[in-house]
Amino acid sequence: MFTIIRAEWLSPGVKRMRLRAPLVARHRQPGQFVILRVQETGERIPLTVADSDADAGTIDLIVKVVGKTTAMLCAKARGEAIADVAGPLGRPTELSSDGHAVLIGGGVGTAVIYPLAHALRSLRNRVTAIIGGRTREFIVLEEELGAAADEVLPCTDDGSYGFQGTVADRLSNLIACAEEPIDTVYAAGPVPMMRAIADLTRPYAIRTIVSLNPIMVDGTGMCGGCRVNVGGETKYACVDGPEFDAHEVDFAALANRLTAYRVQEQLARERYDSKCALEVSRH
Repeated sequence: MFTIIRAEWLSPGVKRMRLRAPLVARHRQPGQFVILRVQETGERIPLTVADSDADAGTIDLIVKVVGKTTAMLCAKARGEAIADVAGPLGRPTELSSDGHAVLIGGGVGTAVIYPLAHALRSLRNRVTAIIGGRTREFIVLEEELGAAADEVLPCTDDGSYGFQGTVADRLSNLIACAEEPIDTVYAAGPVPMMRAIADLTRPYAIRTIVSLNPIMVDGTGMCGGCRVNVGGETKYACVDGPEFDAHEVDFAALANRLTAYRVQEQLARERYDSKCALEVSRH
């Protein structure tokens, strides 16, 4: 069992959880993830390791409530435990040095770019972070990124905070106005966002890396559930990724795979919500 030693809501439906997982904390590198089960009979879900402390033996996860399993996980409080945490999994980020790196996080995708900011800055890169949300309350990890990056550029769809527009709009503005060339862009977030970033950087030949989030089961490349098409070849996000060249990714195929079990996921969430409501009514 893995004990939760910290749990706090960062924004509506988004929770930061700190787990005691010493082996993962000791070996985890930027870009890697874990696969966990909330309970022994539950499904396995992948989550990025947003931060870790090897000395304390802890890892931080940023969880967005979407389906049944994420709802069950976020219902957990400090002092409770979850069944399994397997990792670190996936390939660590390939980091370059002495350049200008722009990190783009959409929503909980900010959890992916946060550890990259620390790592890239330590290699003498100039690091600019662009983070976005629908409104100000959906901007997460801004303060933490402020301590890790040279500059943080928040943006909101409604203009309630920072730049008004999408992260792609803000990147376009940055490319046009940047005082120094952008060497690499790292992006994580919803598929439409990552596709927009790839389409934007392609004409400029800016190296662009995206962290993909397909359905995963075992995390070892055996089940094939996380297969993606990259450069016309089949890759497995759990062992070949999760990061890939954005200009080579078939985003349409990725989007289709992400919706493969949407009906089943909705039914499972509805049954879980109904069960919770019934238990509350009994008390």
